[in-house]
Amino acid sequence: MSVANAKHTVLNPVVPYTGPIPGGLHPGEIIIIQGSVPPDADRFQVDLSSGCSTKPPSDVALRLSPRFVDSPCVVCSSLLQGSWAKEETLHQLPYKRGAPFETIILVQNDAFKVAVNGAHLLEYKHKIPLKGVDTFSVSGSVRVHAIGYIPNSAIYSQSGDLNLPYKGSILKGLVPGQHITIKGQVSMYPHSFTVNLRSSGTENVALHLNPRIKSGMFIRNSYLGGAWGQEERELPFFPFSSGEYFEVLILCQPHQFKLAVNGSHLFEFRHRVQDLSSIDQLEIMGDLELADVKLW
Repeated sequence: MSVANAKHTVLNPVVPYTGPIPGGLHPGEIIIIQGSVPPDADRFQVDLSSGCSTKPPSDVALRLSPRFVDSPCVVCSSLLQGSWAKEETLHQLPYKRGAPFETIILVQNDAFKVAVNGAHLLEYKHKIPLKGVDTFSVSGSVRVHAIGYIPNSAIYSQSGDLNLPYKGSILKGLVPGQHITIKGQVSMYPHSFTVNLRSSGTENVALHLNPRIKSGMFIRNSYLGGAWGQEERELPFFPFSSGEYFEVLILCQPHQFKLAVNGSHLFEFRHRVQDLSSIDQLEIMGDLELADVKLW
């Protein structure tokens, strides 16, 4: 995952590091820690806490501590009013001595979800309220290259960049009022490109957009239950040209998507998937170069 969409990024901090979490923690947000483990590491720890006081000690919502000696494991705990909660120990360790890592902490209403190197590791139920958790700390045997705080409105690229084919995740699915912006440039000798809004758990495509530059057609459709639906092709004008920059705006409304290109309204597409929260993945591929993708 890329830290490019982060609302705040800390690069190459000196460990031990303690710093503020801009705006505090809220459900749907993500913290990314990219770094590497020294070859002789014994342990390190990441803390999410309410302030950075030592006397009395600040409450700690999550301590995540990978340990490399004796029985390698990951230990989680919390500190409330000076007392540590019972440790939760996971006897598997995805961190490797002498190797880089990427840790992703997803903040949910009832728990933290932790993934390492793209694979889910653990879930840790909240022991103290998120309100007031505003400080990030890391210490121990670890090198940190970047810490990123990604708001819950971001689409984040699974490959960490804007290379094609692009796959981005929408954390909690779509809700009415959100809009997606896609900025890019059509290739010099294009045939077509494709934008899909889909459900990651199924093969369903809620919105399939396929501008065909040579023929000047802009196909809209859905793929549901293993079959394509009725194509929609009506268009007041065709907005894409070879080699030209473009900005696509997709607005999610309660009953439809509205699409504009370069500031001009183009069409509506009635929802064929009613559970908008299930639409949690964006795909882009074809004859274009991406410059920016955002969810607002």
